[in-house]
Amino acid sequence: LLKPAGFPADKTLDGYDWTNLKMPADWGRAQLENLDFVAGCEDLVLYGPVGTGKSHLAIAIGRLACERGVPVRFFTATGLLMRLRRAQQENRLDRELASIGKARLLIIDEFGYLPIDEEGSRLLFQIISDSYETRSIIYTTNIEFSGWGRVLGDKNMAAALIDRTVHHGRLIRFEGRSYRSEHALMTK
Repeated sequence: LLKPAGFPADKTLDGYDWTNLKMPADWGRAQLENLDFVAGCEDLVLYGPVGTGKSHLAIAIGRLACERGVPVRFFTATGLLMRLRRAQQENRLDRELASIGKARLLIIDEFGYLPIDEEGSRLLFQIISDSYETRSIIYTTNIEFSGWGRVLGDKNMAAALIDRTVHHGRLIRFEGRSYRSEHALMTK
């Protein structure tokens, strides 16, 4: 399951620094690690500044899910949209959506880093709408919900995405400084 998941790196929970995370009051690391949210088709929004460990945690959770027999697909938001556009141009969008739909956990990394045009927003909405109450999505983002309309170029579509996401979802906040900046070769 690891190969089709498409993880860009080999990240695990071993040695992960949990100190900069703010979990929901009634939920925490144990529920995250036992993948209860996947069984319940719940979503996670990993929100915080660049370099604080959001992608690392998303990949590590995805790899853990694969190890436990859960089909996972990992995409950057931009990569997912390019893939869907290409499938649409080649008249195979339904097959691509069906292929992505086989995953029980979908990870959309770097949501909001680049603005999405109207067609891209519709394609992304289709994926998220199809996932609602049928599979889990993990988003990593540094954009708060109020900025999703700007990213998607459509406030109504953003409201619909947010509505679906928060209904069965949890927000995990990341704080602190960028790990990469603190460990950069250029600062030594």
